[in-house]
Amino acid sequence: MRNEQTARNRANLSDEPARRWVQVLARYREPRTGRSLFELGVTLVPFLLIWALAWWMLSVSIWLALGLAVLNAGFLVRLFAIQHDCGHGAFFRNRTLSDWVGRALGVLTLTPYDVWRRTHSEHHASAGNLDKRGMGDVTTLTVEEYRALTPFGRFRYRLYRNPFVLFLLGPGYLFLLQNRVPVGLTRAGARYWTSAMATNAAIAAALALIIWFGGLMPVLMVFLPTSILAGAAGVWLFYIQHQFEEAYWDKDTDWDLHDAALHGSSHYDLPAVLRWMTANIGIHHVHHLYSRIPFYRLTEVLRDHRELAVVQRMTLRESFACARLHLWDARERRLLSFAQARSLYGVA
Repeated sequence: MRNEQTARNRANLSDEPARRWVQVLARYREPRTGRSLFELGVTLVPFLLIWALAWWMLSVSIWLALGLAVLNAGFLVRLFAIQHDCGHGAFFRNRTLSDWVGRALGVLTLTPYDVWRRTHSEHHASAGNLDKRGMGDVTTLTVEEYRALTPFGRFRYRLYRNPFVLFLLGPGYLFLLQNRVPVGLTRAGARYWTSAMATNAAIAAALALIIWFGGLMPVLMVFLPTSILAGAAGVWLFYIQHQFEEAYWDKDTDWDLHDAALHGSSHYDLPAVLRWMTANIGIHHVHHLYSRIPFYRLTEVLRDHRELAVVQRMTLRESFACARLHLWDARERRLLSFAQARSLYGVA
C-alpha cells in the first residue's frame, strides 16, 4: 500500500522536475534577522535556565533533576538544528556571524562546527549516491554487498544496524568520543584540527567549572543524560530522514542531485511539539532541495506548495517500522529488512 502511495505521489510530480523546484524555493532563502534572534533566544535561554534548575534540584531530588535533564534534551536538539542552519548559511545573512554562533553552539552540542559543516556538506552533495558513501552517512549496504561479506563481516554489519547499537550506544560514542577528533578530515588541514581542539578545550573548561562548583553529580545526572538523549534523538532524526523503504539510491552514473533530494529525503510529519523541538528538520526533502532556507520558513513552503507536503510523508507511528530496514535492493529499488532479504534472495 505504501509503495503504491509513493508511486502516486511521484507521478503527481512527474511534470515538475526536481530541478525546477530549486527556482521556486529560492524565494524562501532569505533569513530574517529578528526572527533568527528570537528563535535563538527562545531556545538558548530556556536551555540554560533548565540546566541551572536541574543542577539546583540535585539538592532536592535526583529524580526531579534527571527529569529536567531529559526535558532539556529537546532544547539541545533544537540548538543543534540552529547550529545546522548556521552551517548552511541559513540563519543570518552575515556568514561570519552564522559561523561564530555555530561554533559557540558546538560547545553545547559537543560538535566541532567546522568539522561538522564540512562532513555535512559532503552528505548533501552525495546523499543517495551508492558510489560516494561513507562521509556523514548511516552505513548502508546493498543486498549484493552484504551477500559478499564473510560471516564475521555480516555479523558486524548486523550489530551496527541493531537499534540498540545504532540509536543508544552509537550516539554516546559519536558525540562523546568520535567528535573529539576530526574523523575523516585528519589530513584535510589544520582548520579542522583547530575546530575540534578548540571545541574540546571549551567543553573541558565548562566541565571543569561545573565540577569545581558542584562536583561530579551535575555532570553525571544533568550533563550526560541531556547530551546522550539529545544525541540519540538526533541520530534517529538523521536516520529516518534517509532510511525509509522507498528511499533513493543510485550508482553515480545514474544519480541526480535534485532527484535524490526530493525523493531520497523524507517529510517526517511530527506532532506540533516535536516539530517545534526539532526545528522543522522533518521537512527534510525541502531542506535538501534548498538548504539555504531557514528552518522557520520551511512551513511556508508546504503552505504555499501543498503538493510537496505529501512527498515521502511519514508519520511518527509509521517511522518506527524503518528501524527494521537494513539493505538496499537495487532490483526492487527499496530498503529491505534482513528477513525480507533472506526470503527474497536467500541471504542469511
